[in-house]
Amino acid sequence: MTAESKKKTAWVRTAVDYGAPIAFAVTYFATKNFQTATWVLVAASALALVVGYAVERRVALLPLFSGLMALIFGVLGLAFHSDVFVKIKVTVVNGALAAFMIGGVFLNRAPLKALMGEALHMSDAAWRTLTLRYGGYFAVAAIANEVVRLTQDTPTWVKFRIALLPLAIVFSLTQTPFIMKHMAKPDDQKTPEPPDAGF
Repeated sequence: MTAESKKKTAWVRTAVDYGAPIAFAVTYFATKNFQTATWVLVAASALALVVGYAVERRVALLPLFSGLMALIFGVLGLAFHSDVFVKIKVTVVNGALAAFMIGGVFLNRAPLKALMGEALHMSDAAWRTLTLRYGGYFAVAAIANEVVRLTQDTPTWVKFRIALLPLAIVFSLTQTPFIMKHMAKPDDQKTPEPPDAGF
């Protein structure tokens, strides 16, 4: 794959990861209608999965999991005419990822290595540390979502939800020095993709 192709693929991956939640938020603030925004979320999530597969000929596990959850909870929200399903989906996804990451480490596994091992080469100890950090991030995101969901109105929750997107990137960037320090091959240094923020 050429450098230009990689750049195009990176842009597509970013659009796939963040397109649906951004489309949801834009629709919500434009229409003030949560149901309409949920329809957009469901459609955009389905489109993101299709586009991601068409471009890369595969669907990475984290975007696949998040995309399917968006579809399931979005459809439930539409069927029951309730915003609770879309809001709680963020908690469920991030909570599940936190349990997967942290639980895997306690079972002497490194789930993050299985997801990103081809891109990064580090020792098992470094992978465990990085996995715990990502698990902690997901746990904090899940807890924060519940606090905002239960204490704030819908417009505030939507703003919070969108704020999680850049926060995921910032968190990922803060892990770069640790990764660089523990890379087995300096030539393979690469900033990790940010964890999916849970839409």
